[in-house]
Amino acid sequence: MLNHRIEVVGDADPVVLTPEALDFLAQLDREFAGRRADLLAARRHRREDPAPLGFLEETRHIRNADWSVAGHVAGLEDRRVEITGPPTRKMTVNALNSGAKVWLADFEDATAPTWENVIGGQRNLLDAVTGKLDFTENGKRYAVGEEPATIVARPRGWHLVEKHLVSDGRPIAAALVDFGLFLFHAGREKPFFYLPKLENHLEARLWNDVFVRAQEILGIPRGTIRATVLIETITAAFEMDEILYELREHCAGLNAGRWDYLFSVLKNFPDQPLPERARLTMTVPFMRAYTELLVSTCHRRGAHAIGGMAAFIPSKDPEANAVAFDKVRQDKEREAADGFDGSWVAHPGLVPVCREVFDDVLGGWPHQLGRLREDVRVTAAELLDFSSAGDEVTEPGLRNNIAVTVRYLDAWLDGTGAVAIFGLMEDAATAEISRCQVWQWLRRGLFTLELVEKILDEELLGLTHADAVRELFTDVALGEALPPFITPRAYAHHLTRVAVG
Repeated sequence: MLNHRIEVVGDADPVVLTPEALDFLAQLDREFAGRRADLLAARRHRREDPAPLGFLEETRHIRNADWSVAGHVAGLEDRRVEITGPPTRKMTVNALNSGAKVWLADFEDATAPTWENVIGGQRNLLDAVTGKLDFTENGKRYAVGEEPATIVARPRGWHLVEKHLVSDGRPIAAALVDFGLFLFHAGREKPFFYLPKLENHLEARLWNDVFVRAQEILGIPRGTIRATVLIETITAAFEMDEILYELREHCAGLNAGRWDYLFSVLKNFPDQPLPERARLTMTVPFMRAYTELLVSTCHRRGAHAIGGMAAFIPSKDPEANAVAFDKVRQDKEREAADGFDGSWVAHPGLVPVCREVFDDVLGGWPHQLGRLREDVRVTAAELLDFSSAGDEVTEPGLRNNIAVTVRYLDAWLDGTGAVAIFGLMEDAATAEISRCQVWQWLRRGLFTLELVEKILDEELLGLTHADAVRELFTDVALGEALPPFITPRAYAHHLTRVAVG
């Protein structure tokens, strides 16, 4: 199907891929594809020729000035509990009915971007906002209740493409597809978004310009869109003020994304020893510096600060549940005490725990924006104090990283992006840090390639896509160079065989 400059390679869903929607995507692609390409080239240049990290001198005036982000809007004032997950039909109903204030409908790390998942997710969100969403399981019908959570869509990152939508022979940016289709069909009244994987304020500026133009094309008043930015790269941690400033007419807050942040540290500092990921908790000093800076920066600018993920999945073992729930509670109590306005959970069973913790701290208030955290003074050295985390690594930690990565990739190739592994809800971010640590430990000589390959053979047994997973793992974890992401390679070579771009 050809629509102006957009060709649909695959099934053209008549509800989602209307001529008008494709026209809208074509306009966004035409106006912003070049700038996106320039920013991605700048990312590659920084990886090839890294400069010392620090707060930018050229934007000091922004950090020192008195300004604030746009005011809060209905649906995003109280964000004490947010649940995340892929926009499958069942997950959409369960998340909206979970009792959380916000649902992050995740087209990014929690979604394997098959064409069916991408378009089906958009249809599910459209049905949700038009009151048509339900599903039937074991003969019982489930539908959205009277007080659903607010939907906040997370599009894919700037680095990804959608090979089923082609312009002039090249796939268009997946970020523009996910953003554009949600805004066009389901998000005009509440156009709320989470923005992933930003590395600097110039990438935030691009998003703001996309917002301005999209609202202009669709006749939506400027400033209606609200975005929360995930600070999940070490480079973005030094530009929180600047990111808020670039998005100030559309920004709702910042989020502390733990696993992607640690993944970014490993990518930017491949020779820096770190302990195995189970020991990289939010209480290690450099992570404390990051989260305290995030809260103080947000509240100084009138933006929400949203805490990280509780990934535990409740089981049928009451003793295991008691231990895990206690850890979740301690994690959320720390965040609430630090001044966060809310936090994430991955499972509806964790919503009551998180809500209770924040209810106790917030009382009748919807947030903690009045806590400016003027006591916080975070330096560049504290953000970069990675040695404070220690460097303990064990063979069980190695096996866990390999097991998590290969199990996740196997499920991802089956079309599932949020996967229960060893009692935790894992997504692309945890697979990324797991394979990065394997690559780094080999590079440091902590383990032999023979041992890694032996464990790999054992962990591949019984997997559906063992050969493809082995190929992927070898490519992204055992090579001389560290590829920046797993998913672009897996998408291009395994998840889709569309021969474009």
